[in-house]
Amino acid sequence: MLAPSEVKELNAQFDSSSTEEVLAWSWQRFGSRAAIGTSFQGAGLVMMHLARKASLPFPVFTIDTGLLFPETLELKRRLEDFLEIQIESLVPDLTVQQQEEAQGPELWQRNPDLCCTMRKVLPLQNKLSELDCWITGLRRQQSDTRSGIGIVEVYVFDESAGRDIVKLNPMANWSRDQVWAYLKQHGIPYNALHDQGYRSIGCRPCTAKSSGGENERAGRWTGFNKVECGIHTFMSKKADFQI
Repeated sequence: MLAPSEVKELNAQFDSSSTEEVLAWSWQRFGSRAAIGTSFQGAGLVMMHLARKASLPFPVFTIDTGLLFPETLELKRRLEDFLEIQIESLVPDLTVQQQEEAQGPELWQRNPDLCCTMRKVLPLQNKLSELDCWITGLRRQQSDTRSGIGIVEVYVFDESAGRDIVKLNPMANWSRDQVWAYLKQHGIPYNALHDQGYRSIGCRPCTAKSSGGENERAGRWTGFNKVECGIHTFMSKKADFQI
């Protein structure tokens, strides 16, 4: 695992490196024990394309909550054809119907944090237990909660086992405009809902259109004091590795 001094040096180096260089380092360091996790936001699509162009065969996975838009599921199929890859779908232990039987109908309207934990966080935890490096499409510009992310971060995954995981954010410095310019330049398939006013797309019940004057994730969990689903907050960053 990375030492604190190495993380500091890598972040200083990668802040002016290309995304391809960051991805190449990850493949050299971790191989297939590094994987790209995507919810098919624009930055993730760019990153998958960059990895494919650089012949870096990272495994790719997504979380299918059972509540995704049909357009999102269609995009997954289109991307697999376009990039000539397979994208693994992680699914919750309970179907939506089974969750309703256990927790009551429309849990997302009453306790969205619990719903996100059951349908997103727990499937991700199972997947991360197989990995040493989780590669995300997080960008600093997306929201206040993401403005301070490092390109290389180390998190406590299983404290009892002394197991940590590297979280790599190669797209951290990209702006929304840069992402969309790249997508259009290379003809990369993207979610059709973006053309209908959706700026950040998650589950159907918890995603709304938002205006260009708001932060990109303003349309998520409208009416709740909630800005993250939990997959990026359930782990604690190691104290010695704060940027």
